[in-house]
Amino acid sequence: MKIAFRLAVLLILVAQLTGCVGYRLGSMLPPDIKSVYVPTFVNKTDEPFIESDTTSAVIDELQKDGSLEVVATDGEADAILKVSIIGFKLSPLAFDHTRKTSASEYRLTLTASLVMLRRTTNEVLVENPRLQGEATFVVSGDLTSSKRRGLPLAAADLAHDIVEALVESWK
Repeated sequence: MKIAFRLAVLLILVAQLTGCVGYRLGSMLPPDIKSVYVPTFVNKTDEPFIESDTTSAVIDELQKDGSLEVVATDGEADAILKVSIIGFKLSPLAFDHTRKTSASEYRLTLTASLVMLRRTTNEVLVENPRLQGEATFVVSGDLTSSKRRGLPLAAADLAHDIVEALVESWK
């Protein structure tokens, strides 16, 4: 009976350990990639000035995550992160009951594509053609000022998804 119990425990342990093969804690990037240069994102939308907020949000998120050191110049970096903002969309969520055609709340959606390259060889380390970040905001005052209050929230959401795509990339 003791032999059967020990054998059962051993089989359970082996089954659990083999189920974890291929999984790693921490960054999934190659071990020699420890630093990244993040140039200002390219804004391919009609919405002006959104590239600075989104670039800053990604740098902040990378620093919080700690898997990669953000460096000031491309010459210091092991990798270069190139991001293009390819979409900016406002979707009305709620309308003012006194003016049926005037939205009182919006969802702001940012869409981006990214590629992370090994600096020395331009080898693609991570590529994702479509990541999104979004936030909702209530219109208070004019729409332009309200969008400016919502943008940092959407940029932070997008930054989280970008950093997750970089460090949890499965190849």
